[in-house]
Amino acid sequence: MANCNFCGNVINFGEGLTLIKNDGRILRFDKKKCEKNLLKLARKPRRVKWSKSFVKGVK
Repeated sequence: MANCNFCGNVINFGEGLTLIKNDGRILRFDKKKCEKNLLKLARKPRRVKWSKSFVKGVK
């Protein structure tokens, strides 16, 4: 089982989305919300309250 690259949730086998970039990095997402926030909106997981890597006090 892998973890989502954005929110940190566990991705069960056969679920989620795996994206392989041209430089060889593998990005795994559990839902489209995470993919959109990381790639299209260029948000940092540490600044999004619902992600596991959120840090309080970040503005």
